[in-house]
Amino acid sequence: MSGHSKWAGIKHKKAIVDARRGAQFTKLARAISVAAREGGGDPEANAALYNAVQKAKDASMPKDNIERAIAKGTGAGADADAIETVLYEGYGPGGVALLIEAYTENRNRTGAEVRHLLSKHGGNLGEPGSVSYLFEKRGVVMVDGARYGEDDLLVAVEAGAEDIVADDDLLEVIAAPSELSAVRAAIEGAGIEIESAEVVQRPTMRVELDEASAVRLFRLIEALEDNDDVGAVHANFEVSDEILEKVVG
Repeated sequence: MSGHSKWAGIKHKKAIVDARRGAQFTKLARAISVAAREGGGDPEANAALYNAVQKAKDASMPKDNIERAIAKGTGAGADADAIETVLYEGYGPGGVALLIEAYTENRNRTGAEVRHLLSKHGGNLGEPGSVSYLFEKRGVVMVDGARYGEDDLLVAVEAGAEDIVADDDLLEVIAAPSELSAVRAAIEGAGIEIESAEVVQRPTMRVELDEASAVRLFRLIEALEDNDDVGAVHANFEVSDEILEKVVG
């Protein structure tokens, strides 16, 4: 997910643990299959596939699983065309805009489940285009700002990064999705350890939340992420460090 970068970092660390579960591997495999189907099975020639494969590797997904997912996407699997990408738009507590990416073989089922979760947790489903204009798709590499400085990341700018954003103990390196693989390689080539690297829907504006709204929103996001068909949740919220510590612990 994206939103407040510190929360994103916390969620990333949690996801690395959760990713060892079969359910998370299934989500990663679906993303790989869709990317392979839409852009071909060669990661070097398909940036979306490269990024999906790297995300799976970061989560310690076995090589055989990755190769099967690519094969399924390129037509080797009988149900290669069954999975489709669906983007749901809506609002959460506090008026936060949500973009929910899903990979599903049953659009009606997934849509009903997403609508139910939104309603249950104080949100609602919107029409296509209702919130997507509040986001821009970007590649984001997150680095520990306590260990590295912006000067250390000049290699990323040379490799095509658009910006470096500092937020307390995290540094976000922003790039076009097609440049993410090159930027990541440059950072790792400089001996810098990364926290995460993925394509996200980055908010162009954010909504400040109070504690009560933050609690409700985080419960909603976690419920959505626990759904088998939901691959990613993007939100345009901002919370203070004080509230974040109270809510997340």
